[in-house]
Amino acid sequence: MVRVAYSLFLYVLSPLIFLQLWLRGRKASAYRKRWNERLGCYQTPVQAGNLVIHCASVGEIIAASPLIKQLMARFSEHQITITCNTPTGSEQVAKIFGHSVQNLYLPIDFHGSVKRFLNKLQPAAIIILETELWPNLLLQAKQRQIPVLVVNARLSEKSLKGYQFFAPLSRQIMHSITALAGHNQADVARFKLLGLKDSQSTVVGSIKFDIQLSTQAKDSAQQLKHALNNYDFVWVAGSTHPGEHEQTIAAHKLLCSQYAKSLLIIAPRHPEQFNNVAELLKDENIAFTRWSAQNLVDQPVLLADTMGEMLTFFGAANCAFIGGSLIDRGGHNPLEAAALGIPVLTGPSYYNFQHIFPQLIANNACTKVNDSSALCNQLTVYANSPKQARLDGEQALKIVQGNSGAIEKTLSMLEPHLSK
Repeated sequence: MVRVAYSLFLYVLSPLIFLQLWLRGRKASAYRKRWNERLGCYQTPVQAGNLVIHCASVGEIIAASPLIKQLMARFSEHQITITCNTPTGSEQVAKIFGHSVQNLYLPIDFHGSVKRFLNKLQPAAIIILETELWPNLLLQAKQRQIPVLVVNARLSEKSLKGYQFFAPLSRQIMHSITALAGHNQADVARFKLLGLKDSQSTVVGSIKFDIQLSTQAKDSAQQLKHALNNYDFVWVAGSTHPGEHEQTIAAHKLLCSQYAKSLLIIAPRHPEQFNNVAELLKDENIAFTRWSAQNLVDQPVLLADTMGEMLTFFGAANCAFIGGSLIDRGGHNPLEAAALGIPVLTGPSYYNFQHIFPQLIANNACTKVNDSSALCNQLTVYANSPKQARLDGEQALKIVQGNSGAIEKTLSMLEPHLSK
């Protein structure tokens, strides 16, 4: 009964769901395309029987790409379909994997849309990254005896309370999971409070620590670093959101009053924010250049207006601020910066990465700042002492290296469910 109520409620919300997609399309036109996929309908033939891997958007796809590449190598009998929720996620799949995988949107969790999706794809198994636990998808997969495997699973206290509010539905979701690989004991314990059985879960750590830096990524970073050698100090504000674009720009203005030869590389989280940040910089009379123009003139700000190139920017920088943290957004993944051996800065909101930030902070690999003034103060510390920045960056790299190995453990958990 609770599942029927959920499905009816989602249908009632459907006009608002599509209105939101349409409104987002004003700034990113791709949101107005491929709606047929969001309803489980396909205008071109799709390949059935694949291993379906679902990643919500860009960050999850980047984090999961080493795991997916290992899956492709180890279980080569399975073709891969990668699903996501956003146009930027779909673009990232195409950028990393090209035509070696099938690239689709996961349908909205309407009963009929999910039914059409499963009828068409007939997945051999569904692998879900983190907590993209859509009730109709999981419950229908269980009815069809399709293994549902949740990897890199995490569940915060805040999310736990939300699931507990819908306890009967959450219990059905947990009973639909075939196996779950969690970050740590605390995360797995929260899933168990919702009804997950001991036999369904294991602790493997976070695959986000298993960062593989390609030769191409290292070379691109070194090339940019060389191109920026006329600056005394370079820092990245990565994955910033409205409300903190302004704060990072303000911090850089303060920094430049002391260290004129400083560069801010600001990389908004979403493409629709690129022009908004450009307008903010113009309003502040701050000269800048766009990365997409490929013209690195001597300006105090470089606007990173492309997607999927954060490793290049981090590799050329002295330190990195991780966005989504000076506003109540829960932060974003700091480990790409840490893997490149540069220190990390974060605001106070990092609840989405409770398994990462506290460890970095405790080991002097990350500094928490509460506002633009505190951000500038820490930037000044690193600008004044490159040696301190290097030492803190080395600590960050040690944390990444010391926590690696989750991918191999995850593959061991998946193997019994994927081997034919």
